[in-house]
Amino acid sequence: MTDESAFITVFRSGDPSAEADAKAARDCLTEAGIQAILLGDDAPGVIEGTWEVRVPPPDRPRAEAILETRTSEPEDESQVPNEGLSHDLDFVSFFRSQANDAEMEAVMIQSILESNGIPCVVIGAPQYPSLGFEVRVPKSRVEEAVAVVEEARQSGAAQGDSA
Repeated sequence: MTDESAFITVFRSGDPSAEADAKAARDCLTEAGIQAILLGDDAPGVIEGTWEVRVPPPDRPRAEAILETRTSEPEDESQVPNEGLSHDLDFVSFFRSQANDAEMEAVMIQSILESNGIPCVVIGAPQYPSLGFEVRVPKSRVEEAVAVVEEARQSGAAQGDSA
């Protein structure tokens, strides 16, 4: 038996369906042969109002890959309410980081995108830096966002070389 206090969080949700989503994630990992535990906000270290799934540290990369694949599968369109809505306007993750400078980088990316007319939103809270930061853009504008940020990085690198 592995010491569960050393387990690492690979899934966390505070959505209204958080408990069901966390159970589904845990079940998916268990089916893949990964020891996964489900924790509610009554457990030590779990943020109030959230549910988490944790795994042993050596299983973290594989668990994250499994969960990423699971969440990126297309939804069954026949079961989606409001069928007439355009999914091109759905916001998708453009940048995600838990590095020490994640907040600063997310805000810089937000500034670049907004100055180029690309709507975006930064998700993260300085009060909980270990949760990381994420920048989301509309699905239909991802390619444009990539080009704009890459251009800004290239011009920044060029200016640094000339200095």
